[in-house]
Amino acid sequence: MRDFLPADVRKREYVIGVIKQVYERYGFEPLETPAVENIETLMGKYGEEGNQLIFKILKRGEHEKTGEADLALRYDLTVPLARVVAQYQNELPKFFKRYQIQPVWRADRPARGRFREFYQCDVDVLGSKSMVVEAELIAAASDALTALGFDDFMVTINHRGILSGILEAATIPPDLHLSSLTSLDKLDKIGTEGVRNELLAQGVSLNAVTDFLTSFANIETILDGSAQDPFWTRDQHGDFLNEHILERVFAVVNDEAKKAVEELRVILRLAKIAGVTGDRIRVTPNLARGLSYYTGAIFEITVPNLAGSLGGGGRYDNLVGMFLGKDVPACGFSLGLERIIVVMTERNMFPADLASSPADVMLTIWNEDSAGESLALATELRSKGLRVDLYPEADKMGKQFKYASAREIPFVAVIGDDEKARGEVTIKDMKSGEQRSVKREEVADAIRTREA
Repeated sequence: MRDFLPADVRKREYVIGVIKQVYERYGFEPLETPAVENIETLMGKYGEEGNQLIFKILKRGEHEKTGEADLALRYDLTVPLARVVAQYQNELPKFFKRYQIQPVWRADRPARGRFREFYQCDVDVLGSKSMVVEAELIAAASDALTALGFDDFMVTINHRGILSGILEAATIPPDLHLSSLTSLDKLDKIGTEGVRNELLAQGVSLNAVTDFLTSFANIETILDGSAQDPFWTRDQHGDFLNEHILERVFAVVNDEAKKAVEELRVILRLAKIAGVTGDRIRVTPNLARGLSYYTGAIFEITVPNLAGSLGGGGRYDNLVGMFLGKDVPACGFSLGLERIIVVMTERNMFPADLASSPADVMLTIWNEDSAGESLALATELRSKGLRVDLYPEADKMGKQFKYASAREIPFVAVIGDDEKARGEVTIKDMKSGEQRSVKREEVADAIRTREA
């Protein structure tokens, strides 16, 4: 958990502003929920590993001694959304499109781009099973990253139905499906051998583990068996070989999982119409996403040289039903603000003027008697839309100019005895060192002209 100094806050506000603008362009409405939820609202929604990362809040009074908890800090924004939809079902539209940009908390081990308190930027659509929803969500998240200046991100997509089919074909017991997917989700981090060891430790038989991992190896092999063809291979147009990959998946999964393959084909076609072209989206059969509430298509956005993703999401048609008693179709995408900022900072992607000063001009105080004159001018300039800093004390002019320079304030205005007698103000350009006197009523225009 971190403090954010002014320069950090400006970066965060810039990224949030761009993302909000894109989300609203797609018709999403804002939503906010409390930082704290009842513990039963959160527990059991994220899988065993997720349950362990929830920050629990002890009951007050005697319960502090027993360690009994009744509340918890929210782990994500999706489960609170499901609770809201169940609670306010009669007040929400048939298709509820919401965006939510708020902090969440996880008792995780901090790492580059991973923190215990971090912001998520979510978009979700509830009320429709149409795969137009998946296409629009992928397009909205992609547009947001493009608007921020990313040109090398990639959307990876898979389907929980495909993973379930592979799990069943490998005869992994149903009660171990979720933990197996959680381990598979770490494939990029711990490798095949690491996944194998985790599955064995969970109680999956050696034969089942071998069959499970061999399924992915078979998918990676070109159908004629002549060579290895990694998922990231592209055709002559730069597009990923998504149809080729889906054909391989289709060949090794059961009938139920074949329906999932067909759904991915529809999503890819619609996403292309929505502007997410084949060089930007890739079918990735080993993409798992460990959260237990996903029921259909799942997706992540990655960039080179970043462990983990910039965001992810998927379809979760059963989650609202846990609160409402009847299922409501739902699908969402979440962008991770912290990781976006880490990458943008490392790549110098922020606008140059973002790190600029907190004010357009600083007014000095010539002496104690003239403090009111400077304050009056500051008030006047602010009323005309300028950002004005007022040095609060009658220090030596050198100290006041040095302070303005340290804060990178571009102009300093002085009302000395001579200026006051003439009804003028001296303005100094802190970059060029040039200074000139202008009529008091012309100060705002003079600063704006020089800024332009």
